[in-house]
Amino acid sequence: MSYLEYNTKSVPVGLRKLLYLNWPLILLLIAVACAGFLMLYSVGGGSFTPWVEPQMKRFALGLAVMIAVAMVPIWFWRNMSFVAFGGSVLLLVGVEFFGDVRMGAQRWIDLGFMRLQPSELTKITLVMFLAAYYDWLPFERKSHPVWVMVPVVVILVPVALVLQQPDLGTALLLLMGGGAIMFFAGVHWAYFATVVAAGISMIIAVFQSRGTGWQILQEYQYSRIDTFLDPANDPLGAGYNITQAKIALGSGGWTGRGFMQGTQSQLNFLPEKHTDFIFTTLAEEFGFVGAITLLVLYMLIVVFCIASALSNKDRFGALLTLGIALTFFLFFAVNMAMVTGLTPVVGVPLPLVSYGGSAMLVLMGAFGLVQSAHVHRPR
Repeated sequence: MSYLEYNTKSVPVGLRKLLYLNWPLILLLIAVACAGFLMLYSVGGGSFTPWVEPQMKRFALGLAVMIAVAMVPIWFWRNMSFVAFGGSVLLLVGVEFFGDVRMGAQRWIDLGFMRLQPSELTKITLVMFLAAYYDWLPFERKSHPVWVMVPVVVILVPVALVLQQPDLGTALLLLMGGGAIMFFAGVHWAYFATVVAAGISMIIAVFQSRGTGWQILQEYQYSRIDTFLDPANDPLGAGYNITQAKIALGSGGWTGRGFMQGTQSQLNFLPEKHTDFIFTTLAEEFGFVGAITLLVLYMLIVVFCIASALSNKDRFGALLTLGIALTFFLFFAVNMAMVTGLTPVVGVPLPLVSYGGSAMLVLMGAFGLVQSAHVHRPR
């Protein structure tokens, strides 16, 4: 029994749970969110509107949601995993019929007070479902072909629905997140080798199918690949975004141009400067030092989650925490790789920094699940 546990035995249960929260993790989340507020203030021209004020309100609501979720016993979330995943899949189906179209994509459902992006919710509910599945499945059956096919189908259903929107970036995140849970659960490596081989074959098929009647990707997605391979081919068209992003990254140098002194963002050369490309604004104004500082904060969040999972003797709680940690890692890793030209542009926001409502609230709810697993772990 730890010193904290020994000295809080007489404390009311609710207060004791607050004390058991992973407070270093909460402070790291607040630090990253504050960096986001600072950058939104900069790209907004030194004003709290139109982006900083609503983002701060959403984060405050997200903190409340996180703590509320953390107070609920982890067994409740285990029991609700199947319902949560089923509900998110139904919302994805609803997008096909009732979704709003923005910038050529149908990904949102208008709830009146906010626009909900069900694919963001599905990233977390998929992790919940798979963690609950492998908690229920006897360990010796984890690599049996029949029991491997169940999670494969569960992963492919939302992936197929998300590809219809179309949203290739989120579909890839769902595939990687789901596959990671299977790996963490101990599924035999041969299945993953097969998937890698199939993935390489699919990449070849994608390029071979271009311009044919069985073309796999949309034309705009091929344009993104072309831009990734050679942005200078069309610097004022398809390659404009990544070209301007690289200019912003390079002009920041070691210490940056200074707060609100970035020419690319302040003079509106930088595209989507408050959402997908906000990292390049930070790198231009605070340089390599600012960029690496944010990366360190992100990595510390992942490390604290992994440490919590490794100390958790509850299988569901450990798998859930690891899954959410990896999902969070994929969020910022893909965004940073995207804006630096290491991967094609796939429209993945920078977590807790980019402007957005659905992503913020869903992510804070996910960290609430991490906190619930931490607070209610066997002692």
